[in-house]
Amino acid sequence: MSINMQAYNQYRKSTVEVSPEKLLIMLYNGALKNISNAKKAIEENNIEQAHRQIMRAEEIIVELMSTLNMDYPISERLFLLYEYLYHELTRANAQKDSTLLDEVEGFLIELRDTWQEAMMQLNSSAAVSQPSSPGQKPDNVPENKQQAAGTQVAGNNPVLQKINIKG
Repeated sequence: MSINMQAYNQYRKSTVEVSPEKLLIMLYNGALKNISNAKKAIEENNIEQAHRQIMRAEEIIVELMSTLNMDYPISERLFLLYEYLYHELTRANAQKDSTLLDEVEGFLIELRDTWQEAMMQLNSSAAVSQPSSPGQKPDNVPENKQQAAGTQVAGNNPVLQKINIKG
Protein backbone atom coordinates (compact mmCIF):
# COMPACT_ATOMS: atom_id res chain seq x y z
CA MET A 1 0.00 0.00 0.00
CA SER A 2 1.40 3.40 -0.96
CA ILE A 3 2.05 6.16 1.55
CA ASN A 4 -0.66 8.27 -0.12
CA MET A 5 -3.19 5.46 0.29
CA GLN A 6 -2.20 5.02 3.94
CA ALA A 7 -2.61 8.72 4.53
CA TYR A 8 -6.00 8.70 2.80
CA ASN A 9 -7.19 5.73 4.88
CA GLN A 10 -6.04 7.46 8.06
CA TYR A 11 -7.91 10.60 7.01
CA ARG A 12 -11.09 8.60 6.33
CA LYS A 13 -10.89 7.03 9.77
CA SER A 14 -10.39 10.38 11.48
CA THR A 15 -13.22 12.27 9.77
CA VAL A 16 -16.53 12.54 11.53
CA GLU A 17 -19.78 12.57 9.64
CA VAL A 18 -22.23 15.20 10.81
CA SER A 19 -25.85 15.58 9.75
CA PRO A 20 -26.69 18.72 7.75
CA GLU A 21 -28.86 19.92 10.64
CA LYS A 22 -26.02 19.65 13.17
CA LEU A 23 -23.59 21.21 10.72
CA LEU A 24 -25.92 24.18 10.35
CA ILE A 25 -25.94 24.69 14.12
CA MET A 26 -22.15 24.36 14.18
CA LEU A 27 -21.86 27.06 11.51
CA TYR A 28 -24.12 29.42 13.45
CA ASN A 29 -22.14 28.75 16.64
CA GLY A 30 -18.86 29.33 14.81
CA ALA A 31 -20.04 32.65 13.44
CA LEU A 32 -21.29 33.69 16.87
CA LYS A 33 -17.97 32.76 18.47
CA ASN A 34 -16.06 34.76 15.85
CA ILE A 35 -18.31 37.77 16.37
CA SER A 36 -17.84 37.56 20.14
CA ASN A 37 -14.07 37.35 19.69
CA ALA A 38 -14.15 40.28 17.27
CA LYS A 39 -16.08 42.43 19.75
CA LYS A 40 -13.54 41.60 22.45
CA ALA A 41 -10.67 42.46 20.06
CA ILE A 42 -12.30 45.79 19.17
CA GLU A 43 -12.70 46.55 22.87
CA GLU A 44 -8.99 45.79 23.37
CA ASN A 45 -8.11 47.85 20.27
CA ASN A 46 -6.58 44.76 18.62
CA ILE A 47 -7.48 45.72 15.05
CA GLU A 48 -5.76 42.77 13.34
CA GLN A 49 -7.49 40.21 15.55
CA ALA A 50 -10.86 41.91 15.08
CA HIS A 51 -10.34 41.83 11.31
CA ARG A 52 -9.48 38.10 11.33
CA GLN A 53 -12.47 37.20 13.47
CA ILE A 54 -14.91 39.22 11.37
CA MET A 55 -13.49 37.70 8.18
CA ARG A 56 -14.11 34.22 9.60
CA ALA A 57 -17.70 35.16 10.41
CA GLU A 58 -18.08 36.49 6.85
CA GLU A 59 -16.78 33.19 5.45
CA ILE A 60 -19.37 31.29 7.46
CA ILE A 61 -22.15 33.53 6.16
CA VAL A 62 -20.98 32.85 2.61
CA GLU A 63 -21.10 29.12 3.38
CA LEU A 64 -24.64 29.46 4.71
CA MET A 65 -25.61 31.28 1.52
CA SER A 66 -24.10 28.59 -0.66
CA THR A 67 -25.93 25.73 1.10
CA LEU A 68 -29.43 27.07 0.58
CA ASN A 69 -31.70 25.01 -1.64
CA MET A 70 -33.10 27.73 -3.90
CA ASP A 71 -36.04 25.56 -4.98
CA TYR A 72 -38.00 27.03 -2.06
CA PRO A 73 -39.19 30.67 -1.87
CA ILE A 74 -38.09 30.92 1.78
CA SER A 75 -34.53 30.20 0.66
CA GLU A 76 -34.58 33.36 -1.43
CA ARG A 77 -35.54 35.33 1.69
CA LEU A 78 -32.88 33.62 3.76
CA PHE A 79 -30.33 34.40 1.04
CA LEU A 80 -31.27 38.08 1.23
CA LEU A 81 -30.98 37.99 5.03
CA TYR A 82 -27.56 36.33 4.84
CA GLU A 83 -26.53 38.88 2.22
CA TYR A 84 -27.58 41.67 4.58
CA LEU A 85 -25.66 40.08 7.47
CA TYR A 86 -22.58 39.77 5.25
CA HIS A 87 -22.87 43.44 4.29
CA GLU A 88 -23.19 44.46 7.94
CA LEU A 89 -20.13 42.37 8.82
CA THR A 90 -18.10 44.11 6.11
CA ARG A 91 -19.25 47.49 7.45
CA ALA A 92 -18.39 46.43 11.00
CA ASN A 93 -14.96 45.32 9.81
CA ALA A 94 -14.26 48.58 8.00
CA GLN A 95 -15.48 50.71 10.90
CA LYS A 96 -14.54 48.34 13.76
CA ASP A 97 -18.07 48.96 15.06
CA SER A 98 -19.34 46.62 17.79
CA THR A 99 -22.92 47.86 17.47
CA LEU A 100 -23.08 46.45 13.93
CA LEU A 101 -21.70 43.18 15.26
CA ASP A 102 -24.39 43.18 17.97
CA GLU A 103 -27.08 43.40 15.29
CA VAL A 104 -25.64 40.51 13.26
CA GLU A 105 -25.20 38.50 16.44
CA GLY A 106 -28.87 38.98 17.32
CA PHE A 107 -30.03 37.69 13.94
CA LEU A 108 -27.70 34.68 14.10
CA ILE A 109 -28.84 33.76 17.62
CA GLU A 110 -32.47 33.89 16.50
CA LEU A 111 -31.76 31.73 13.44
CA ARG A 112 -29.72 29.20 15.42
CA ASP A 113 -32.32 28.92 18.16
CA THR A 114 -35.09 28.42 15.59
CA TRP A 115 -33.19 25.58 13.94
CA GLN A 116 -32.37 23.99 17.30
CA GLU A 117 -36.05 24.05 18.23
CA ALA A 118 -36.99 22.54 14.88
CA MET A 119 -34.44 19.74 15.40
CA MET A 120 -35.80 19.03 18.88
CA GLN A 121 -39.32 18.81 17.46
CA LEU A 122 -38.11 16.38 14.81
CA ASN A 123 -36.34 14.23 17.41
CA SER A 124 -39.32 14.20 19.76
CA SER A 125 -41.76 13.31 16.97
CA ALA A 126 -39.42 10.53 15.81
CA ALA A 127 -39.23 9.15 19.36
CA VAL A 128 -43.03 9.02 19.57
CA SER A 129 -43.25 7.25 16.21
CA GLN A 130 -41.47 4.04 17.18
CA PRO A 131 -42.51 0.91 15.23
CA SER A 132 -44.72 -1.63 16.97
CA SER A 133 -42.55 -4.52 15.82
CA PRO A 134 -38.89 -4.80 14.78
CA GLY A 135 -38.26 -3.95 11.13
CA GLN A 136 -41.62 -2.22 10.73
CA LYS A 137 -41.60 1.43 9.68
CA PRO A 138 -44.23 3.63 11.36
CA ASP A 139 -46.77 5.15 8.96
CA ASN A 140 -45.99 8.77 9.85
CA VAL A 141 -42.18 8.64 9.57
CA PRO A 142 -40.65 10.21 6.46
CA GLU A 143 -38.50 8.11 4.15
CA ASN A 144 -35.36 10.23 4.58
CA LYS A 145 -33.87 13.14 6.51
CA GLN A 146 -34.54 15.66 3.75
CA GLN A 147 -38.21 14.74 3.69
CA ALA A 148 -38.17 14.99 7.47
CA ALA A 149 -36.51 18.40 7.33
CA GLY A 150 -39.28 19.66 5.07
CA THR A 151 -42.24 18.28 7.02
CA GLN A 152 -41.67 16.66 10.41
CA VAL A 153 -39.37 19.38 11.75
CA ALA A 154 -41.81 22.09 10.90
CA GLY A 155 -44.96 20.44 12.19
CA ASN A 156 -47.79 22.77 11.20
CA ASN A 157 -45.54 25.79 10.70
CA PRO A 158 -45.67 26.58 6.95
CA VAL A 159 -42.56 28.78 7.11
CA LEU A 160 -40.41 26.07 8.67
CA GLN A 161 -41.84 23.50 6.26
CA LYS A 162 -40.36 25.39 3.32
CA ILE A 163 -36.87 25.88 4.77
CA ASN A 164 -34.44 23.34 3.39
CA ILE A 165 -30.68 23.08 3.02
CA LYS A 166 -28.69 20.90 0.67
CA GLY A 167 -27.65 17.72 2.40
